[in-house]
Amino acid sequence: MIIMVYFVDTTSNAPMVSHVISGDAKVTAVTSLGDDVFVLRYKSSHQVEVYDAVTFTLQRRLSVPGLGFSLGLAACASNKCLYASDYSNDHVHRVELSGNNAVTKWSVGHGPAGLIVNSAENTLVVIRDERKLQEFTTYGNLLQTIQLQPDIEFPRQVVELSNGQLMISHIGRNHRVCLWDVSGTAVQSYGGSPGSYLTNMHYPAGLAVDKNENILVADMSNNRLLVLDRLLTSAHEMSVAVVGGPNNPFSVWYDKSRGRLYVGELDGQRLIIIDHLKDFNASQV
Repeated sequence: MIIMVYFVDTTSNAPMVSHVISGDAKVTAVTSLGDDVFVLRYKSSHQVEVYDAVTFTLQRRLSVPGLGFSLGLAACASNKCLYASDYSNDHVHRVELSGNNAVTKWSVGHGPAGLIVNSAENTLVVIRDERKLQEFTTYGNLLQTIQLQPDIEFPRQVVELSNGQLMISHIGRNHRVCLWDVSGTAVQSYGGSPGSYLTNMHYPAGLAVDKNENILVADMSNNRLLVLDRLLTSAHEMSVAVVGGPNNPFSVWYDKSRGRLYVGELDGQRLIIIDHLKDFNASQV
């Protein structure tokens, strides 16, 4: 694998792209914990790349035996572990981030996609092919299953708001982001038929939430990042000042502690890092 790290010099405190890490494979998932940035690429089965969050140099690769095509990564500070969804084999893999990086796994529903660590420090997994969410303890004990309504055909990612509500991205006949309340009822949505207008999306994939609970959407096939307010009543595009613009942005992760956004591309094969981002309302970065 060829990896290049580009540093963008700036004398301004304005939000902007500060680094671009290029590789030779699609970036399907990204997350971070402390000074480690974890990246999954389409070609690197059984391995997670680990970069230094200060220098952006590749530090090591975590071996995850049996890990197939993965669409999700999440790290848990309390349990000191990393979770990876395994779409190919219907598992979630758990990697200890201390000691010998021991790996365990457990079975989930058919087609696990995105996953997060929720406010209860459990793992919430999007089961794409069964239109449901499954919540597990850190050791894989199933706590609950939430069945999604029929018009959410192919869910991709989920994020949690401070009041326990969930945002879910999905495709199918409609390409939308939906707001779910704590009882499992969809109360609002944004989008509709796939399109390129500001009121439409075309393959909404990764989601991230800022401190004000604005929602950032990787609108993959439109090659753009959209910012939605938490009530899903308005949107604006975040213009990203990177060569060629975003190229199939797919996975996103927002590190609130650093004010840093990570954007992983499919066709572009880059990891774009945006610093000094206090929230998602910046019109250009």
